[in-house]
Amino acid sequence: AAPAGAVAFGVKHTEGVSVDVLFRGRAEPEAVSGTGTRWPLDEGTVLRFSMSRASSEVNDNKVRSGIPGVGPPQGENILPQCGIRGLQVTVSFYAEGGKPINQAGVFLTGVGISLDVDADRDGVVEKNSPNKASWAWGPEGHGAILLVSCDKEFP
Repeated sequence: AAPAGAVAFGVKHTEGVSVDVLFRGRAEPEAVSGTGTRWPLDEGTVLRFSMSRASSEVNDNKVRSGIPGVGPPQGENILPQCGIRGLQVTVSFYAEGGKPINQAGVFLTGVGISLDVDADRDGVVEKNSPNKASWAWGPEGHGAILLVSCDKEFP
């Protein structure tokens, strides 16, 4: 929820994050460019985040403070230029007349998921095998053989 007295908001995000603002009654979302645009804080407004890459390591989205597990020093602004290693979205809230009220930060972690198989049946699972998309029968064939359990486990 927005802080009391907020009538507008702005969004900043790190590289690798895309943010769209969806307004009630409009068919198309508006992309957040990071140019300092402010939008009215209307009921039904939604922020949609997406990531262009998976996280490189566990907890790579934390703010660096010099002390493991601790956020930024008291009073430090949590914005992309202030030591973010991973992916972050910062929403700033403004009162009438443009006076800043507060900020909320979202730290994002993305997990890449892929079904990798031994597509050429040589005993090695490769991430980008050219034979992954097709299948050929026989001892010289290629393509994964997946054994599927189709029996009913529970009544």
